[in-house]
Amino acid sequence: MTFKEILQARAKKNQETKAMKKFGPYDIIIAPLMTEKAHKQQASENKYSFKIHMDANKNDVKKAIEYIYKVIPLDINIVNVVFKGRTQRKLVRKAYKKAVVTLGKKDKIDAGI
Repeated sequence: MTFKEILQARAKKNQETKAMKKFGPYDIIIAPLMTEKAHKQQASENKYSFKIHMDANKNDVKKAIEYIYKVIPLDINIVNVVFKGRTQRKLVRKAYKKAVVTLGKKDKIDAGI
């Protein structure tokens, strides 16, 4: 194998799912997130936010969105929201993982809220 072939093999996009082997699509996507920022993104940029399983990756989220909502996402961004280390009004802010899913202009998701 030449050096060029090695680089081309590395550059291939990995389509493997990680958590979908252990969990179902309804376990991957826990709940839609409806904050003020998420609502603005949903209206203007067609971006939807979801709370997802901590073991999930972009491929898992894509397959779960396709299965549950019957739409194909254009882009998926994942953010780890960290534990704040304090309580606010006797509620503990736990760490979770958030996915921001971008859809095409014609696609819509009924988030159930």
